[in-house]
Amino acid sequence: MHTGAPVQSAASRAGVTVVLTPPPTPNGPLHIGHLSGPYVASDVAIRAARARGEQVLSVCGLDVNQNYVLAKAEQEGRPAGEVMAEYGHRIRSALELAGVCYDVFLDPQADADYRDAVAGLLAELVESKAAVVRDVPWAVCSDCGRGLHHARVAGRCRVCGQGAAGGACEGCGTYAAAVDLLDAACTVCGGPPRVVDTPLPVLRMEDYREQLTEAWARAQLPARVRQLITRLLVDGLPEVPLAYVTDWGIPTAAGAAERLDVWVETALGHLYAVPRRLGTADRGGGLASCVAGWARVDRLWHFLGIDNAFYYGVLTPAIFAAAGVPTGVLGGLVVNEFYRLSGLKFSTSRQHAVWAEDFLADEEPALVRLYLCWDRPSGFESDFTPDGYRAFRDWVAPVLAGEAPGPLPPGVAELEISRAEQALRLETFDPATAARCLLAAVGAGPGAPVADRARDLLGALTGTTRPA
Repeated sequence: MHTGAPVQSAASRAGVTVVLTPPPTPNGPLHIGHLSGPYVASDVAIRAARARGEQVLSVCGLDVNQNYVLAKAEQEGRPAGEVMAEYGHRIRSALELAGVCYDVFLDPQADADYRDAVAGLLAELVESKAAVVRDVPWAVCSDCGRGLHHARVAGRCRVCGQGAAGGACEGCGTYAAAVDLLDAACTVCGGPPRVVDTPLPVLRMEDYREQLTEAWARAQLPARVRQLITRLLVDGLPEVPLAYVTDWGIPTAAGAAERLDVWVETALGHLYAVPRRLGTADRGGGLASCVAGWARVDRLWHFLGIDNAFYYGVLTPAIFAAAGVPTGVLGGLVVNEFYRLSGLKFSTSRQHAVWAEDFLADEEPALVRLYLCWDRPSGFESDFTPDGYRAFRDWVAPVLAGEAPGPLPPGVAELEISRAEQALRLETFDPATAARCLLAAVGAGPGAPVADRARDLLGALTGTTRPA
């Protein structure tokens, strides 16, 4: 899928900014919560950068090797290929309806070169001793024998106590393999884990502490990501298996029974795909060729949800450091918090969602994009409600048609005040956002209760309130 602006000629490639957006998993369609996070935001940033004359390479794709795809196929009683094809098509359709475009759209299922390349890059990391093979405590289900990772296991995070699958905890970002979870159980049959020492390739992040510390010091990172990194630096950077003995994913050079961890695959896939698209690496080139190709990249930016902070803020930089990519390439992470639907988290599995494809077919995409930017859960969670969207749409549509705006509807003004109150909390302090929201809410009209509340809050900004 190539729908973005073309990359500049070889003579002008220096200074390219790479923007990576997490590949959606085709175990369901995209919902409005997905769009409100990295997809619309990255597209907005890319369009703005190109309007300034900057060279940008945008990369996304499909995350077909997540075992959530296999779990969905088993749940629906359908072949995994059929599930991938249906939901992959619907994901592409939703992105196109939203006007979200990418220069590179990776599809591992359809690209044999990609699969061979990432397996080859992992083999080179092991051969060069950048990663090591050692016995790892690997969890399998005592009852059904399945390897327990990602969708195949559920338990509680040992750090924050929240529910977690096998991977990174969505609540606090801690890396948690199945053997680390409390009350872990197989999600297929409910069986308890049994630990088997298994030789697997492992990335010892402590080996790259110096490079990672330098990369994190240079990069623009939100406070929550820095808190995670600080905790990891104090507690010790984890050792992460780069592959598993499992039934889903790209086979490694060690054989079909050993498959690349999907997040490792994503990092190596980007390591390979970016220089290939820029024309700075040989088509069949290995690790050295890929790393050399990244010399043309000025900055790398990740757009992501907070639940993926470990993978893009810690694991990907560690893999790049092990490969030899210069530490200064990481520009930063643009991270969104969770978007809620009428007070509850969007959930594909519970069917608690507004599906993006359907919503965009009924609504004007320009208005949807504008609303999702306005209501984006950037520094704190926000809440999509149908009434809130309709009030915003009815207020903004005349503006886009060239007519003068009227006063804010009460529902929209209430949301502006709520955002301002969040922006004035110490944990999410953003006085610029508070000022914009409150000045808009004041426009609800003289004597309106929401306007009076906005003026009261503005006193903190103007210095007209009395300190307690």
